[in-house]
Amino acid sequence: MLDGKFGFFYADMGFGPPVAVRAVPQETLNRYTGALPDKLLAYWAAYGFAGYGEGLFWMTDPDEYALVLEQWIKGTPFDGTDKYHVIGRTAFGKLFIWGEKTGPCMKILPTWAMIFPRSTPTPIAPEEADFLIATWLSGMDKENLDEMDENEDPLFKRALRTLGKLEVDEIYGFVPALSIGGAARLNHLQRVKAIEHLTLLAHLGPPQVMRDVVKEAKDAGLW
Repeated sequence: MLDGKFGFFYADMGFGPPVAVRAVPQETLNRYTGALPDKLLAYWAAYGFAGYGEGLFWMTDPDEYALVLEQWIKGTPFDGTDKYHVIGRTAFGKLFIWGEKTGPCMKILPTWAMIFPRSTPTPIAPEEADFLIATWLSGMDKENLDEMDENEDPLFKRALRTLGKLEVDEIYGFVPALSIGGAARLNHLQRVKAIEHLTLLAHLGPPQVMRDVVKEAKDAGLW
C-alpha cells in the first residue's frame, strides 16, 4: 500500500480489491500537477482510476466529468469562483468536488438535485491538501455512500444482485428521476450511462444549494 490511509480504506473499511482499473497516463498526471494535491496524483499513479467496494465508489478522471460539473454549478454561487474538479463519485452519481483554491469544497447529489458546500481555509497549503485527500479517502464509509430506498433500506447490494455490476461509464439511476417525483425503489433503478444521465438530471431544474453549517458556525464564533 502507498500509505496507511489508503491501506485503511482498502483493507480495514473493505473497499478492496479494485474493479475496472485503468492506468492513468503520464500526460494526465502532468496536466494536474499543481492543480490537484500531490497525494491524489500519487494514488492515481499507483492504483489508477478504478472502482472500489464492488463499484460503490469510484476514483474518477476529472476530464470525463468536466462538462457535467459545469452544468451543475452553472448559475450557483460557485460559478466562476474557483476551478473545480470531480475527483470521485458513487455508484448512484454523487460527485465529490475539489477546488484548486478551496480544496474539498462541496458534494453534489444529482439524484436529489442538491449541492452541499463545505467551508475550507483559503488558500490551502500543499501539505494540508495532501492531508485532506488522505483523510477524505480513509474516511469513506459504505453506508454513507449508499443510496436509501423510501423505507431507508440500502440499495447498492440489491442493485448489484438485480442489475449486475456497473461498467466504468455507468451508474445506477432512478427512472423517473427523484427530483421530478420518482420513487426511491429498487424496481425504479436502471443501469444508465453516467455522463448522459447526470447531464440530464442537471437540466431538470436548478439545484438547491444547502446550508454550509461549518461556515455558519465559524461566522457565529462557535467553531
